Amino acid sequence: MRPIARAALLCCLLSPLPASADGIDYSANPRTPELLDTLRQRYGFSEPELQQVSTALAAAKQLPQLISQEQKAPERTETWTQYSRRIDEARIRAGAALLREHREELSRAEFEYGVPPAVIAGILGIETRYGRITGGVRVLDALATQGFDHPTRSKFFFSELTEFFVLCRDAGFDPLQPKGSYAGAMGDAQFMPSNYRRLALDYDGDGQRDLWSLPDAIGSIANYFTHYQPDWRWRRGEPIAVPATLKGDALPKGAVPNSRDNFYRVGDLVRAGLAPAMELPADTLVGIVELPLDDGGREYWLAFPNFYSIMTYNPRIFYAMAVTQLAQRVETAAGATPP
Repeated sequence: MRPIARAALLCCLLSPLPASADGIDYSANPRTPELLDTLRQRYGFSEPELQQVSTALAAAKQLPQLISQEQKAPERTETWTQYSRRIDEARIRAGAALLREHREELSRAEFEYGVPPAVIAGILGIETRYGRITGGVRVLDALATQGFDHPTRSKFFFSELTEFFVLCRDAGFDPLQPKGSYAGAMGDAQFMPSNYRRLALDYDGDGQRDLWSLPDAIGSIANYFTHYQPDWRWRRGEPIAVPATLKGDALPKGAVPNSRDNFYRVGDLVRAGLAPAMELPADTLVGIVELPLDDGGREYWLAFPNFYSIMTYNPRIFYAMAVTQLAQRVETAAGATPP
């Protein structure tokens, strides 16, 4: 998808759209005045622009199955054995090809933001298979359904629906056209509307911030890791995670795995029976990653701050570990030396 001409968007303001075929009219929802008032007061929407929003909401479809998909996302319901199947040979080969074909943009992103090319490839590989699968759900339908009807995360998605209309106005998108994931994430990088507005870059210099373009997605991912959450911004030149071996059947007493709030000195962990696969300074602070396997066992890693930076993209341990391992495999396949 490419942004449409602003003139075409203005034509939509004058042409009423049909009401949703499922019988739901989100323009009449009790919360719609709140959305319109936010657009008017905070973002300076004019009355014709607000009318376009109402018309689009009237045409939005309610898709309850999307709520179920969000609640049963694989990173929530699968074991690590199941989830890690995404680190497959096809993704590894395609990632290595990406490093070669987009070397210029990836090198620029590393120079400007410190994020290694293989990590950007890992994100693109897990998210969309390097732009091949960006989602077939209309973003308007996804965000309207999740924003008005989600039982527990309505506040988040309602805010993203608001941001979506701002993005459409500012970028010249027809709100009925963009397609994405069940959660409303868009493009090769799968940005939510708020992140699209704040962090997307025009990395190919064509005058458009187009996340359906791999060069723009590459630069935008690097920018995201640097500016999305300052406390967990990417640390240039630092590692992500290393495998660890546990002696015995239990973690050290008091150790809390899979938490961004609990860090331990490597020397203390080694003395307690959890040793990294490579030698690290004893005073290095790391988190503990515990991955459940199908056979009932556990796989352990020691995580550095950059691992938790990846978790800002998706706050699930499985996701961050899949990106980490895919990045390592892609880098090896491309013939590069791991940092």
